[in-house]
Amino acid sequence: MDIDIAAWLGLALRWLHLITGIAWIGSSFYFIWLDNALRPPADPRDRETGASGEVWAVHGGGFYHKQKYPVAPAHMPAELHWFKWEAYFTWLSGFALLALIYYASAELYLIDRGRLDLAPWQAIAISLGCIVGGWLAYDGLCRSPLGRDNRLFAVVWFALLTAAAWALNQVFSDRGAFIHVGVIMGTAMAANVFMLIIPNQKKVVADLLAGRSPDPRLGQLAKQRSLHNNYMTLPVLLVMIASHYPMLQGHAFNWLLLAGLGAVAWLVRHFFNLRHKGRIDYRFPMAGALGFVIIAALASYRTPAPDAGPGQGTVGSTFAAGTGEVRRIIRERCIQCHSDTPSQPGFAVAPLGVMYDKLDEIVLQAPRIKAQAVDTRMMPPGNLTGMTDQERHALGEWIEGLGGSGE
Repeated sequence: MDIDIAAWLGLALRWLHLITGIAWIGSSFYFIWLDNALRPPADPRDRETGASGEVWAVHGGGFYHKQKYPVAPAHMPAELHWFKWEAYFTWLSGFALLALIYYASAELYLIDRGRLDLAPWQAIAISLGCIVGGWLAYDGLCRSPLGRDNRLFAVVWFALLTAAAWALNQVFSDRGAFIHVGVIMGTAMAANVFMLIIPNQKKVVADLLAGRSPDPRLGQLAKQRSLHNNYMTLPVLLVMIASHYPMLQGHAFNWLLLAGLGAVAWLVRHFFNLRHKGRIDYRFPMAGALGFVIIAALASYRTPAPDAGPGQGTVGSTFAAGTGEVRRIIRERCIQCHSDTPSQPGFAVAPLGVMYDKLDEIVLQAPRIKAQAVDTRMMPPGNLTGMTDQERHALGEWIEGLGGSGE
């Protein structure tokens, strides 16, 4: 019996990450909605007990009556549910995936020697430094005078994340850079829960049990971090799916495209937050839709790949490579992974089942090859096999000759 342990472990971790992420995001969205939907209590007795708002809801055949105490209730209930494990396990499973994919296969997914010639341990050290440094920068901003103004804080934090996206693209592969922007945000979100929101809530509970009046500032700080998490959720989800779209990662200004889409996500989230408060402002989703269209248009403009002039390679600038030359390029640069029997460590089967062993398979996948290896230059990952500009140009000309550009 031959079991691919790495593949099954990857499946288990991805599944766990997805499950816990849905649970965390779902509870986050629900409580932001709940907070925005609260109305002053109708019963004066509820206001006398310290309740600041209430909401009635119907779901699953039953009615629910929710009340909020901005500081704490007069008496501690016998049972109190803590929303924390969803956040903890989302981060733990995500970091485990980062280690399994980007650390264990750093040469393949994390390092791009065309940008920086790193040893795997160096790339991993930089990665860990970015994760820790990102949290320290975020937390420092929150505790600084900037943290008192959510709008000003949002502008500065957005600028720092954009700068981080640019800097990471100078160090890692496109895929590695993108995922680390997401990891920085995800770490800040999970650390908010672990290091501030839950500890503050525990202090409030301890004060109540001891008969002391809780500090209102504790709840205010926790609410602020929860709001930050709410606005970072959609950009993190964007990063999680971005690796499937080469028009983002393979672009020379991919960091700017990511920032633009992050701004679109903020507009969408803000629209729903306002809507939950009873304010419908369609300017935000309209601006988001317009921004998305503009970003898509800008992403279509790319710097042309350099032609291979005479004496610079096996292919001239006006010479369309023959089928034999293309098969050589595929054999030397691509088939290590995309084969019925991959030779690249870590690949038991061809990624996505795409194989180039036979000519008809190459022809069938020509649009994919052009998008991944010629237009966006995302493949081979990290250019591990050393595909040259001349070879990319040759592939592009040959595919154009097939009419297989995918346009």
